[in-house]
Amino acid sequence: MSNTTTHHGLSREDINDAREVAAARSIKSVYVYEAPVRIWHWINAAAITVLAVTGYFIGSPLPTQPGEASANYLMGYIRFAHFAAGYLLAVGLAGRLYWAVVGNHHARELFWVPLFQRAYWKELGGMLKWYAFIAPRPGRYVGHNPLARFAMFFGFFLLTLFMIVTGFALYGEGAQAGSWQERLFGWVIPLFGQSQDVHTWHHLGMWALVCFVILHVYAAIREDIMGRSSVVSTMISGHRTFKD
Repeated sequence: MSNTTTHHGLSREDINDAREVAAARSIKSVYVYEAPVRIWHWINAAAITVLAVTGYFIGSPLPTQPGEASANYLMGYIRFAHFAAGYLLAVGLAGRLYWAVVGNHHARELFWVPLFQRAYWKELGGMLKWYAFIAPRPGRYVGHNPLARFAMFFGFFLLTLFMIVTGFALYGEGAQAGSWQERLFGWVIPLFGQSQDVHTWHHLGMWALVCFVILHVYAAIREDIMGRSSVVSTMISGHRTFKD
């Protein structure tokens, strides 16, 4: 029988399991992302989703509804959801900047990139090889890896700032002259030439942000499957796990 008991009182399956456990790779865990960073991440993800969906319909409105406009306020609700998510995005980024000051050193990685360090570019090249399926294994990084850090700064942080500034500039038109949005961001429209130009660049920025999100999700899931460290679960628990 396959579950024959040995003279030690253990079955052969128990002995085989013990041997497999002893031979298995160990897993180490490091606490990297604090609770405010994780909460901001998921709220930010929800805000960007709402902004992308509502922004698409604002740029390509739904067909005209029959009857009085007061009885068909769908586009009004879409605009309201867009504005509310935009405020949430802006306030969340301000809070994230604050936590970069008071949080641990990993909380600051989003806002700067060591561009003038030769070692950084060497490590970034190594990660490019890994993502291109050339290198057999990635490097070990507790926080963002060099390529992710580059993408988060230029593909998310600066792009999000651009979207906030242009978004409030367009919002200031509706809020009219004298509003705080118009006073703080009214200079953006003449800088671009006219209001429609700002609309166009804001719309293109939305598609750029959508492309970033797709690549970000792909890279996170790919790293969880193929890499030696956790990514998706890390933004839930805060702990980065490494497989030896």
